[in-house]
Amino acid sequence: MYWRMLIGTAIVAALVHSWARIEPGLGIAVPIFLPPLIAAGVGLLLAFRRAPPLAYVAGSMGTLIGADLLNLDKIERLAAPIVSIGGAGTFDGVFLTGIIAGLLA
Repeated sequence: MYWRMLIGTAIVAALVHSWARIEPGLGIAVPIFLPPLIAAGVGLLLAFRRAPPLAYVAGSMGTLIGADLLNLDKIERLAAPIVSIGGAGTFDGVFLTGIIAGLLA
């Protein structure tokens, strides 16, 4: 199961990184429904009977890695006074992606 989670996380991270856009003054923007849908699909493909835990891990870690960590080199383009890894507002996309992906799977 660990290898499947690693593969699922890599797939979600690659796709989320390709969709992530820098929004000056705001942060890193990712389409809201695509990461949970992709994570749920990856979970179902890689581990049908154990899809929810795989979707949760792949969704949470894949979004965190793909959107935030792989864009660390672009922080200066944000032009924001404070930068938070993983989301710090009322809408935390990383956590909600994991929860929604797990529920969908």
